[in-house]
Amino acid sequence: MSRDLKTIPLTLPAAPRTRLLRLLQPRSIALVGGSACAEIVRQCRKLGYAGRLWPVHPSLDEIEGLKVYRSVAQLPQGPDAAFIAVNRQATLEAIRALAIRDSGGAVCYASGFSESGPQGRGLQNDLAAAALDMPYFGPNCHGFINYLDGVALWPEQQGARRESRGVALVTQSGNIALNLTMQARGLPLSYVVTLGNQANLTLADAIEALIEDERVTAIGLHIEGVADPARFLRASARARARGIAIVALKCGSSPLGARLGLSHTASLAGADEVAGAFLKRAGVPRVRSLPVLLETLKVLHVCGPLRGADIASMSCSGGEAGLVADAGLAHGLNLRPFSAAQERRIRATLPALAQVSNPLDYHNFTWNDPKALEATYAAVLSAGFDLSLLVMDFPRTDRCSAQGFEAPLGAFIHAAQETPARAAVIATLPESLPEARARELIGAGVVPLLGLEEGLAAIGAAAACGNAPLNLAPLLDGVEAPEPDNVRTWSEWAAKQALHARGLAVPRARRVGSPAAAAAAADELGYPVVLKAVGSSITHKTELGAVRLNLRSPLEVEAAAHEILVALGTELLVEEMIEGGVAELIVGISRDPVFGLYLVIGSGGVLVELVADRCTLLLPASDAEIRAAITSLRAARLIWGYRRRPSGDLDAAVAAVRAIQDFALTHPGRLVELDVNPLIVREHDAIAVDALLRMSAS
Repeated sequence: MSRDLKTIPLTLPAAPRTRLLRLLQPRSIALVGGSACAEIVRQCRKLGYAGRLWPVHPSLDEIEGLKVYRSVAQLPQGPDAAFIAVNRQATLEAIRALAIRDSGGAVCYASGFSESGPQGRGLQNDLAAAALDMPYFGPNCHGFINYLDGVALWPEQQGARRESRGVALVTQSGNIALNLTMQARGLPLSYVVTLGNQANLTLADAIEALIEDERVTAIGLHIEGVADPARFLRASARARARGIAIVALKCGSSPLGARLGLSHTASLAGADEVAGAFLKRAGVPRVRSLPVLLETLKVLHVCGPLRGADIASMSCSGGEAGLVADAGLAHGLNLRPFSAAQERRIRATLPALAQVSNPLDYHNFTWNDPKALEATYAAVLSAGFDLSLLVMDFPRTDRCSAQGFEAPLGAFIHAAQETPARAAVIATLPESLPEARARELIGAGVVPLLGLEEGLAAIGAAAACGNAPLNLAPLLDGVEAPEPDNVRTWSEWAAKQALHARGLAVPRARRVGSPAAAAAAADELGYPVVLKAVGSSITHKTELGAVRLNLRSPLEVEAAAHEILVALGTELLVEEMIEGGVAELIVGISRDPVFGLYLVIGSGGVLVELVADRCTLLLPASDAEIRAAITSLRAARLIWGYRRRPSGDLDAAVAAVRAIQDFALTHPGRLVELDVNPLIVREHDAIAVDALLRMSAS
C-alpha cells in the first residue's frame, strides 16, 4: 500500500507507547459473567485465538468446557484484558479487583451509567475511581474485535474473518459496529472498536493505539460526539505523520440547542456544521453514509490517500460513460481530457468506430480479445491519472453465467500490475460486484468499488485525505461560556468602535440625539448618508424600521430622524453611505459548548438566512483558511468580477475577517455572539456596515 499523505512539519511531541496495546493484543483474557462470556469464548475460538481464556463466575463450574474461577482474586495473574458482563454494581467490584491485580484493561458491558441520568453519572464517577489507572472501554460498551490476532471481546456473533492486515473501525455504537462486521464488500478489517460512554478511553485513545500497529492500513470513524477535541486533534496529526489516513462519518445534524440567538451566526451554524469544521481542521474528511465510509476505506487500504481527484473511466457502454461523467462532476472529480499524445496511443488500440474521450466508451468489439483489451487498458492506465476506473457489472450467478467476464477482468488486472497506475473496478450497482470478486481484486492491488454513487464519493474522500490541510494551532482550551445573567448587548456604535480598534474598517459616523444634530452631522459627513437607531436594545433594525438609506438632504435627514425617535425613542447614528459594493458578506462568531468559538463566513445582506451560503471555521483560523472559505461561497463569483462588473478586493476581505477574529481572540472568555452583516466588499477595500455584539460585563 502506498501512503501518500502530504508531509507536514509537526511540532507535537512523540506520543508515548500506548498502554492500550496490552489490552488490544492480549495473551490472556478474563471473562467476568455468564452467557455473554460464553459467546466470547465461541467467537475467540472461531477466529483462532491462541491465548488463555479465564472465565470468572461465582457459581458455574465450567463455561464452554473451560475451568471457571470463582473471583478475579483467584486468577493465576492479572489478565491482559477482561470483559465484564455483570450488572452495574457488580461491574464496580470487578473493575476494582482487576485494577488491584495490575490487569491490562477491561471492557465494561453494562449500561445504566451516565446515559441514564444523574444517578448513573454518579456511578460512572465511582467506576472511574475504582479503575485506578487501568484503562477501560465503556461503560455501556459492546467491546472490540482484533481480527489480526483473533481476539473477540465481543458478546454475540459477528461476520468478518481473520486478516493479516486491514482497516480499523471505531464507533461509539455497538449495533453499528455489529452491522459493519457483516459487510460483504471485500473490505479487510483489522480492528473493530466500540467506545460506549467514553468514560475513560476516547476516540483519541483508540486512534493513538491503532496507529502503532503497522498492520492497520487506515482508520474509519463513526462519531456521535468528541469527548476531548484537543486530544483528537493531536491524535489525528500523529496518524497523519505516520501515514495513516482517517475518514469519518459524523452523525447528528440538529441545530445547536433550541435557543435562537440574537445574531444570525448562532442560528445559521448548528452543532453539525461546527463538528464538520472541527473534522476539517483535524484533516479528517467527512463522508455522509456507512456505504461511502466502507468504500473510502477500500480505496485507502489498496492505494493509500490519492494525490488528487483526476480520474479516468473506461466502459464498453456509452450509457455507463454518461453516468460516470455526471456523477463524477457531482462528487468533485475531474475527468480531464487526454493529452494529444495520450489520445494517439489510446486510439491505436481501439476499433475504428470508437472515439477517444474521458470517460472512454471502448465499445464491446474486443470483449473476447484479451490482448486487445489489455492494450487499451494499459494505454489509459499509463496516462497519469490519480485513479483509473474500469466500469464492470458482473451477472448474478444464481440465475446467470459469469462466463466471458474472466478474460476482460484478467486483462485489466494484468495491465494494472504492469503499470504504476492506481486502478479500480467500479460496478454501477452495489450488488453487481460479489464479495469474492472484491477480495480477488484487492489481492491483485485493484480497488473494488460497489455502486457508482458510493464509489465516486469514496474517491473524492480519498483524494481529500491526500490533500487535507492541517491547522495545528491549538483550540482555545479551558474557555468557558460567560454566565447568561452577566451578558449584555452592545450598541452598534460601541461594537463598531471596538472592532475598528482591532483594524476593521467601518464607515465614518456621528452619534446624535436629535433631528437637528442629525442634519448637522450629515452636512459634515457629506451626502448621501444612512440614519439608524442604535440603542443597545435595537438588534434586527430592518424588521423594526430603524434604518433609513440614501438620505440626500438635511430635510430628508431631519424628517427620518423625527420618525425614528418618535417610534423607538433611542439615540441615532448618522453614517456615510457605503456605495460601490461588489459583494456583501456576513462574518460572525459564536460559541459551541464542545468546540468553543467558531467563525461563520457567508453571503450576507438581508437574505442571509434564505440564501444559506456559508462556511464554518474553528478559531483560530489561518489566513489561508479564511481565503478558502470566502472563495468557496457563491458570492465569490461577484468578488471575481461577475459579467464584466468590477472585481472586489479579496485581500481586504480576508484582512477584515482576520480583524474580527483578532477581536474575538482578545476576549475569548467574554464573547458570546458577534455579527458583522453586511461586510461590503468594494474594489479597493472592505467595510463593516453593521455589527451586533454580545459580551459579558467582565
